[in-house]
Amino acid sequence: MKENNHTALLVMDLQSAILKAFKEKDQYLVGVKKVIDFARDNKIPVIYSVVDFRKGYPEVSGNNLAFSTIKGGNRNLDAEEASEIDELVAPSPGDIIVTKKRFSAFTGSDLEVILRSLNVDHIVLTGISTSGVVLSTLREAADKDFRITVVSDCCTDADEEVHRVLTTKVFPRQASVLTSAEWIAQKPV
Repeated sequence: MKENNHTALLVMDLQSAILKAFKEKDQYLVGVKKVIDFARDNKIPVIYSVVDFRKGYPEVSGNNLAFSTIKGGNRNLDAEEASEIDELVAPSPGDIIVTKKRFSAFTGSDLEVILRSLNVDHIVLTGISTSGVVLSTLREAADKDFRITVVSDCCTDADEEVHRVLTTKVFPRQASVLTSAEWIAQKPV
């Protein structure tokens, strides 16, 4: 197959420490793996996004309600497990990993530089959580004029109702929202 220079698959926040909070993670990861395998088979770049901080969390402001709790808490996000991607969906040689500092995969990372270097104008989003990394990345990507697809069954959230509202009412305003089967069937370019 020819190399796909327009689309990239983003696999976001599938770190072991984050996945621990999700009861049905195994079933979820099997679905994400199918999408990753399809992308690789079709020469669509696979880009992983992980959140990680330096020891002592100097990047975390006390003004940031979401992240400031880790700074004073017992969570150690600079531990190897915290940034390790689950083995079922782990990167292969040739995949790209970007490290971010906030919810959006763009914030604090070199994601945009990589996408522009690869001539990507269409990103396909998967990840945990729908109301976190997926929402934030979608909004920022839309402002940067990327075409966006959200693979709804390859995103998940601790709150099923929030996931439903985002994927059925909010995301369609700025993105195509497809299931993994629909995305695979359309043979994206």
